[in-house]
Amino acid sequence: MPKTAANGITIEYEIRGSESGSPLLLINGLGTQLISWTEALLGGLVESGFRVIIYDNRDSGLSTDFDEFGPADIPAAFKAARSKQPVNAPYNLDDMADDAAELLNALNIPAAHIVGSSNGGAIAQIFAYRHKSKTLSLASIMATSGRRGLPRPTEAATAWLNKPRKRKANREDFIAEALDSAETIGSPGFPRNEAAIRTRAGNLYDRAYRPGGHGRQLLASIASADNRVSHLEEIKAPTVVIHGAEDPLVPVGCGEDVKNSIAGATMTVIPGMAHDYPDEAVPTIVAAIRKNADRASKQKQD
Repeated sequence: MPKTAANGITIEYEIRGSESGSPLLLINGLGTQLISWTEALLGGLVESGFRVIIYDNRDSGLSTDFDEFGPADIPAAFKAARSKQPVNAPYNLDDMADDAAELLNALNIPAAHIVGSSNGGAIAQIFAYRHKSKTLSLASIMATSGRRGLPRPTEAATAWLNKPRKRKANREDFIAEALDSAETIGSPGFPRNEAAIRTRAGNLYDRAYRPGGHGRQLLASIASADNRVSHLEEIKAPTVVIHGAEDPLVPVGCGEDVKNSIAGATMTVIPGMAHDYPDEAVPTIVAAIRKNADRASKQKQD
């Protein structure tokens, strides 16, 4: 896969689809890699007419790491955030949004449809107000606005999120952890393909096992939690919020707040979906993204 220099780091990326397709940038969630996206989702977006750009965020996959910072102290970060004190972090979500913008520059793509998932949804929101001219449309998937007082994750989801990732783990341990994750945050309303989960987890481990990056990306999210809420009203690009009705990690009320914070935003809630991408839900997700992109095209023509 190709690499490029962007925003002072090196980013690993891949492009799917025809050069004539509308450019669409997918922004990953916490600690995930570009191969974390399901083939069903990528294929559906390509078939819908998009030229899909996927990449490894900083500190994940094969992009630049920040190991010199050391492991993240998540309990200390949450304590500082609750006290409204600065959180010590090597980078924040603004930096990660700027990475995405500089990646588009490096690829000579002036603007794209921006789609972010979970923590990547927060990055996508920031991208949309920091880089308005580069944002054709915005899709915020299973993400929160970061506003204080919104519904909290379930106890099990909170424990999963805060669980330290082993600095050293063998392949089978990593696969077992992926199965546990699917049990905790997977969609209860759709079939669970255990074989596919095992295969994907094995591929992720073989490509790049980076537990330190997972913690530092969470640190960036904690450090940025209060920063973007007041800026969401600045987003002018047509926006769709997509959320699973059964999400235990980012409850649907958090997505509703994103929708209510952005003028003209629409929302698609998928029954039975939690914090993952069941193949059976992909057509609904792709249709919502396509409809929102078409809305952007129509507004531009008008």
